[in-house]
Amino acid sequence: MWLTADGIAVLDHDGKVKVGLRSRPVASLTRASLPAHVPTLEELYAECGAGFELSLDVKDPAAAHAVVAVARAAGAPDRLWLCHHDWELVAGWRKELHDVHLVDSTRLRAMRQGPERRAAQLSAAGIDAVNLHNEDWTGGLTTLFHRFGVLCFGWDAQHERILRNLVKMGIDGIFSDHVDRMVDVVGPA
Repeated sequence: MWLTADGIAVLDHDGKVKVGLRSRPVASLTRASLPAHVPTLEELYAECGAGFELSLDVKDPAAAHAVVAVARAAGAPDRLWLCHHDWELVAGWRKELHDVHLVDSTRLRAMRQGPERRAAQLSAAGIDAVNLHNEDWTGGLTTLFHRFGVLCFGWDAQHERILRNLVKMGIDGIFSDHVDRMVDVVGPA
């Protein structure tokens, strides 16, 4: 998620778009000057409805409140999961963004005080989940975070063997570019 210069929450991976011959930061452009392939969050909800869980990487922290406002207008704040790599920043969102799910998106090596301390911090701060790269997860680590009431998400799960391992470990949510492979491993809903 990124915020345009005129305050619109848009979905784009890198936050830079080609305008003419140059790449420009989304934050420097108005919604009207963005390429048509960059959707707003409002457009996503209008096209797809709100009957699904939606996890978004908040790359631009300034976008968080705008994102939640759009989700609230769509009637979907309770199905919104906001991910960011700075858990303390995310913890600061909890009071105002009480009706959405918050996620610490990090790596195990970034937990300088160790995973048990991070699990306790996330629990105390009201952060709902931790999102680690699939290589970081073990069954013991999922058990540790679950003991503190923190859900466990794994990202970059592109292969069936990785998906199967994550499911065996008790992961609560998986991010993959291959929905077909996830359905093959988990089965239809």
